[in-house]
Amino acid sequence: MLNVDVAVDFFNEISLLWGIVCEMGGVPSAPVGEGFPPGFEYSWADGVKIKKPIACSGPEYVDHVMTWVEEITNNDAIFPASQDTPFPKTFQTSIKQIFTRMFRIFSIIYTNHYKCMEDLGACAHLNTSCKHFLFFVWEFSLVADRELEALPATLLNEIRGKYNESTLGRGEAPTRAAADRSSI
Repeated sequence: MLNVDVAVDFFNEISLLWGIVCEMGGVPSAPVGEGFPPGFEYSWADGVKIKKPIACSGPEYVDHVMTWVEEITNNDAIFPASQDTPFPKTFQTSIKQIFTRMFRIFSIIYTNHYKCMEDLGACAHLNTSCKHFLFFVWEFSLVADRELEALPATLLNEIRGKYNESTLGRGEAPTRAAADRSSI
């Protein structure tokens, strides 16, 4: 069962990581179409305020995602606050979109701001956060494989190997505690 509190926890973690990059001046303004992983360019549309996708830069995309996720997770029609209120029929689609967009922030940080994280000594935190995120994503099939190709292949393969090791032969989902015990 997918626990929606975990989605908010991951959002808070990604927000913290992006905040570290921003505070340290690691996010220079980028021209439209730049600041994305090689071979990827994300456009923005939220379906409400911006219905037709617009071109933006990587940092602008992240800002759009952060604002949008916060609005979505505070929307009782999508994330009911009461246990008595059922989730909408579109919840699974919404949660997949949220996790896909949050994953894109990880890929932007890794491919464009890793040096900043390295300079700050924050790589271990970034790696652990990304590993936990991907374990969760794989457990609940939340992000399409083609999206995952935005991460550096060596990193993705290493994390996938850890995930496969943690689930091999156990017949159960890896717990967050199990993920904490292994390192990247």
